[in-house]
Amino acid sequence: MTQDTSTEYIELNAFLRINGAAGTGGKVKILIKSGCVKVNGETETRNKKKLHAGDIVEYLGKEHAVKEEFIR
Repeated sequence: MTQDTSTEYIELNAFLRINGAAGTGGKVKILIKSGCVKVNGETETRNKKKLHAGDIVEYLGKEHAVKEEFIR
């Protein structure tokens, strides 16, 4: 039996925290709400946006790919 990976995700705020975008969760939320974060080329302001493996998150001028090891 294979596992359905379409339901596996990481939330944007958790992904940014793991990648060191800001020191605290509160600062990450401010970063997202300010419109400085893009997901797959589109500005994203939702803290809990679901990210899946292969998505590209851009902040502070750098792109970061969402890898399977980040997915729960």
